[in-house]
Amino acid sequence: MLRDSTPHRGVLELTIAIMTIVALVRETGVRVHLCRLSTAEGVAMVRAAKKEGLPVSCDVAVHHLHLCDVDIGWFDSHTHMVPPLRTVRDRAALRAGVADGTIDLICSDHAPVDDDGKQVPFGEAEPGATGLELLLPLTLKWAMEEKVPLSAALARITCEPAKLLGVAAGDLSAGAPADVCVFDPEQFWTVEPRALKSQGKNTPFLGMEVPGKVRYTLVSGQVVYEA
Repeated sequence: MLRDSTPHRGVLELTIAIMTIVALVRETGVRVHLCRLSTAEGVAMVRAAKKEGLPVSCDVAVHHLHLCDVDIGWFDSHTHMVPPLRTVRDRAALRAGVADGTIDLICSDHAPVDDDGKQVPFGEAEPGATGLELLLPLTLKWAMEEKVPLSAALARITCEPAKLLGVAAGDLSAGAPADVCVFDPEQFWTVEPRALKSQGKNTPFLGMEVPGKVRYTLVSGQVVYEA
């Protein structure tokens, strides 16, 4: 498993690492999952590996589908993340990669940071952002913008991750565990600190209007959250 987890890891270094891993998969047949893909080169190599029939899968952090280095602006510490935000070209490749199935999964990359870790200069800020509560709305927003069907978009954050992990989840058939999220895909809401349940309220999406208001969350048939 390769995770793009170094703040200053260069695109060339990542490209070489993924190229090496793909070569090892080709020789050994071992299954590999690449975490938090963030570059256009990475998407291209995974696409080629899958066409070759190699057992390679990957995911992307949902904020990388919406943000790029331009959004850092005047070094906003909320945008200090790992992997770092990359170029518009990289973002476009990631969005297309999820749409065509090259990228298997979308993850929240939930890494909440308190105010003390963010209210410092960009270079000193703790990398990360709250993401769990924004996974659904940001996935829906990407799907609306890319004209991806709702069922296909939801699969990237439900049944597809479950299938990859081999766990009994993401299934609404009779007798399956009643782990269900009931939401209104057409209701928009504004991301603000008071709307977030996570202890860490820092996210670059503060002030953004997003779709998908959750009404109920059920775990094993029991209502654990009600709006």
